[in-house]
Amino acid sequence: MKRLAILGSTGSIGQSTLSIVEQFPERYQVAALAAGRNLDEAFAQTVRWRPQIVSLATEELAADLSLRLLQAGVVGIEVVYGTEGTVACATLPQVDFVVSAIVGVAGLEATHAAILAGKPVGLANKECMVAAGEILTAAARQRNVPILPIDSEHNAVHQCLRVGAHAEVKTIWLTASGGPFRQLPLDQFATITPEQALKHPTWVMGRRITIDSASMLNKGLEIIEACRLFDVAPSQVKVTVHPQSTVHSLVEYVDGSILAQISVTDMRLPILYALAYPERPASMLTFDLASLRHLDFEPPDFERFPCLRLAYEAAEKGGAHCIALNAADEVAVEAFLARQISFMGIPRTIEKVLAATPEAHPATIAEVLAADREARQMAHALLA
Repeated sequence: MKRLAILGSTGSIGQSTLSIVEQFPERYQVAALAAGRNLDEAFAQTVRWRPQIVSLATEELAADLSLRLLQAGVVGIEVVYGTEGTVACATLPQVDFVVSAIVGVAGLEATHAAILAGKPVGLANKECMVAAGEILTAAARQRNVPILPIDSEHNAVHQCLRVGAHAEVKTIWLTASGGPFRQLPLDQFATITPEQALKHPTWVMGRRITIDSASMLNKGLEIIEACRLFDVAPSQVKVTVHPQSTVHSLVEYVDGSILAQISVTDMRLPILYALAYPERPASMLTFDLASLRHLDFEPPDFERFPCLRLAYEAAEKGGAHCIALNAADEVAVEAFLARQISFMGIPRTIEKVLAATPEAHPATIAEVLAADREARQMAHALLA
């Protein structure tokens, strides 16, 4: 029995993880939940799964949850809050595996604490690896703790890498759907609306990641994440636009062999892979080979998607530039969704922040968070 801490339990990854627990009750048990601000869902999950500890975003929400549980006759569950509460969930001694799925850098401290506590981590939060990947991977190596990617692309790469040595890898190919604007004429990008950008052709995701997919900044973050997770140079990570989203990623070896991971577009599969690794339990997630009748692959258009170019530049410099890339994008996406800037204002904002960011390599999580705050302040000042 593997006991889980799920950080970000009310989000899509968290809920998909709980569906896996429901499907495999003999394998997995919920020990801790970090639920953020969704009080109603946190209450429902706590009543259903009876974790030892549950964390909410604020003291007020935690008090409300405690009262609701008391009124429902549910006792013996510790309710905590804030970053300290999330860390307590991630480091609970009874926990065997941590699913890190809190959006943004909010889950960074808890993810780092889990690794320091010797907990294997299933990482669905690419921002943590982008902002502090050098620190997280070094800590994981020192403690011999696996970081197992849950993002479909990196999970696919992880599967493909199981058949070859690190020195035999020539190129990691990350696939991208191309988003809703793959074929939109460039002269129409200035009038793209939030409603248009939120219509992803393949995946149903949160608002920020959907906008990032439309600008391909999301793929840029994945380039940096791949460099950190798999210890490769940015020049070894390439992007290919694959509209069908059937091939989740590929690994090209030095002898010319290319291995691809193909599966249904269902996040439960990479979650199950991470939870069960190195096993492969049978599941109902089957794939119809008939859908492989037509597969397209094409190079990305860097003029159409300048965020991808900016991500490669940040990946080459590393450190503070990767932190600034993520922070500036988050601020710019919020401004775009609020109709304060245009769609192309997102890469313009990021580029200005990167140009003003000094080269530095934060050595602690506190330094990473300080650099993140500085980049956000810079982005807000530029937008103001």
